[in-house]
Order: sequence, then structure tokens, then C-alpha cells
Amino acid sequence: MPYRRFLSTYYGIQAEEKIHLFGREGYRKGNEIYFIMILENKETFYTEKMSLSAYLMENGYSHIAFPKVNLQGDWHTPLEGNKYIVLAVQPSYQEPLQTGIALARFHQIGSNYPYQPKEVSSYGHWRSLWIDKLTAYEMKIQQEAEKRDDEYHQLWMDVLPYIIGLSENAIQYVRQSEQEQRFSEVDQGTVAFHRYHNQLENPILWMDDFVYDHPARDIAEYLRSLLFTMEKREEAFLFLEEYQSVRQLSVFSWRLIYGRLLFPIPFYDLLYRGFQAEKTDDGTLHDELQHLLKKQTRYENVLKNFFELAGIDAEMLQIPMVQWL
Repeated sequence: MPYRRFLSTYYGIQAEEKIHLFGREGYRKGNEIYFIMILENKETFYTEKMSLSAYLMENGYSHIAFPKVNLQGDWHTPLEGNKYIVLAVQPSYQEPLQTGIALARFHQIGSNYPYQPKEVSSYGHWRSLWIDKLTAYEMKIQQEAEKRDDEYHQLWMDVLPYIIGLSENAIQYVRQSEQEQRFSEVDQGTVAFHRYHNQLENPILWMDDFVYDHPARDIAEYLRSLLFTMEKREEAFLFLEEYQSVRQLSVFSWRLIYGRLLFPIPFYDLLYRGFQAEKTDDGTLHDELQHLLKKQTRYENVLKNFFELAGIDAEMLQIPMVQWL
């Protein structure tokens, strides 16, 4: 069924035009935009994200694309073997705050969320999740390489021991950091993003982007995106100053940030995209992997001096550094 008719039949929405925003197809009626999404996980996964989103909307983040109930009063609509939800939002084009301040305030509000999610929470589970990811992806890429003899998979077989080594070092660092006792209220779980790349500046926030985790997740992922780019390294440490002007990081937070920066998440994200692609012999993924490897070398050079660049005396605070960098 065409989406325009779907909106009209099941939601009573007469869309005025089809638009594209942030890589998603939407339908506008007046000031409101509607996005249609297929449910690909169990319902509790989405109800927890809805609860996080509703809490944020009550606390000033009104520009979240949130499920609209259909004409039957249900938040999802079954059709042709799938379940659909319609996300409704009025975009906000306010002047953004400084990046670090915006994220710190978001985390401050999120830390007061009154429930402990289960399906969408990674809080306290990084190490086990990384071990599972390493095991599953290592097996999967080896199986794929046996079936596909192209440059992309050949390069992966060459670099796989290196990625495994990086992963194991990060897992070990986080394991040791879990024993750290110097923590504070800033280490409470909060609403976070799957991969934070400054979405708080966007006119629309997406319900499916939210998770529940330690704030170090967002801090590390945004830092990684900046530290991978030579020209943005000063911006990275300015971001940390801004964040700490609102929320002072504990030693435990610093160790989690560093541990997450050590884990080669961009390589796993690329692997995941490769697994989803039907063809990988067009050279695009191969070129991306080569480019990622070049950036990783420069990135590791920054990690050698990360705490010094961040204005933290790691030796005085007895924050361990990895020896292989």
C-alpha cells in the first residue's frame, strides 16, 4: 500500500507533500512531519524507547519524532505481515548551545529518568557486549571471506588479528576500570545516543536513536569522531572543557571514556554495513576500510597523549595507560 494512502486510511492524515530529511522519507501536513517505520524488534524494545522519549519531551525536548496512535488508538499498525509505526514531529530550529554544554545538560536531565530500562540499556555491560560482538563478528567475517574472494574480504583477513588485539586491549582496560572506586553522581545511568555525533544540534531527534547508558558513551563517541579528523582535535578538547563546566567528570568516567576510545567501534560499524550489503565487490567498502586504517594510525598517536591533551594528570590520579600505544 502506498504510504500516502496508509496515512490516510489508518491515521486520518491527508499528507500535503512528500519530503526527505536526514536520509528519511517523510510526509508533511501543516507544521507536522510524519515518518513511517517498520518494527524490527520486539515491542518492549520500542516501548522502552517511547518511555525515554516521553520523559525527554516532558523536560524540554519537544522535537522528538514520537509514535502517533492510529484511528484504533494503537501505537502500531499491522499490515501485510509487518508492524508499522508513524513518528510525528514538529522540527525545532532554535539556536544551538555550545556542544559540550548541550550534551551535559541533556545527560543531567536524562540521569533523573525514574526507571531502569532492560531492553535498551547497555549500562554496566560494555565488556560483555564487546566480548559477544568480537566473538560473533570474528566468526561471521571468516565465514564471509570463505564465500567471497574479493579485495574487501582479503583486506579484512589481513587486518583481523590487529582488530582483535585492539578489542581485547579495550576489554581488558574496561575490566580493570570496573574496579575503580572514585566515582560520583555523574556516573549514574542516563539517556544517551546509539552513536553520538552532535545530534542535539539537529531540528529533529529520533526515538530509535536513544539508549540508556553511562554518559561516557556519548562523550567518547563524539570525541572519537573529532579525534579521527586532524583539524578537529582542538575542538575535541574544547568540547571536554564545555562539558565539564556543567558536569565534572570523575576518575571512573575518564577511565570509561578512555576504554571506549580504545575499542575499535568504527571497524565494527563498517563490518556490520558489509554484512548487510548484498554486494561488496564494488570497491566502496574496501576503500572505506583502507581509509579507516590510515585514520586509525593517526588516532592512536593522539590516544598516547590523550590525558595530557585533556589537561588531566594521569600519573598523579593513577589512571593507567595502555603500553602498546
